[in-house]
Amino acid sequence: MGDADPFLSETKTLLGRTPRVLRDLLDGLPGTWLEGRDTPDGWQPRDVVGHLITGELDDWIPRIKRILEDGTTKPFDKFDRHAMLERDRGVTMGELIDRFEELRSHNLALLEELVTEADLEKPGYHPSLGNVTMRNLLATWAVHDLDHTSQVFAGMSAAYDETVGSWKQYLGILLRREDPSAIPG
Repeated sequence: MGDADPFLSETKTLLGRTPRVLRDLLDGLPGTWLEGRDTPDGWQPRDVVGHLITGELDDWIPRIKRILEDGTTKPFDKFDRHAMLERDRGVTMGELIDRFEELRSHNLALLEELVTEADLEKPGYHPSLGNVTMRNLLATWAVHDLDHTSQVFAGMSAAYDETVGSWKQYLGILLRREDPSAIPG
């Protein structure tokens, strides 16, 4: 008998860390660090946390349930990537992080309840990507966290974009902020 696939437990571990990372990184910082954008027309750190909240509300668990209940017979619902811009107006960073932490904790409990290793290859249907599996969805959830955490760092780096002076040429995080075409879309 082979070893169990570590994918599910490793993915849950990573997903469980994201709220703590964002809290440690952002909570209580002055606005100077929170007002920069990852690209000239990109998101501020608060937008990223809001976007992660939207994912917890409308994306990951509903899509998990869709795979389990409907397979490929019913496509995933559309996801509003920008819902946070209006919804979170006036909400403090601390409140956003609290909300994200609460939702993620709840969703990890649901993930534990809903998905087993036997479900990882079950298919679902994404309206623009076509057939995907539960494993694809869960891997995307984890990498989505990593992607947006790096986006937070890029936005924060804007605070010292000019202050670093000529060292900027060695700081890829600042150089990427100037070339949004380097970021997949």
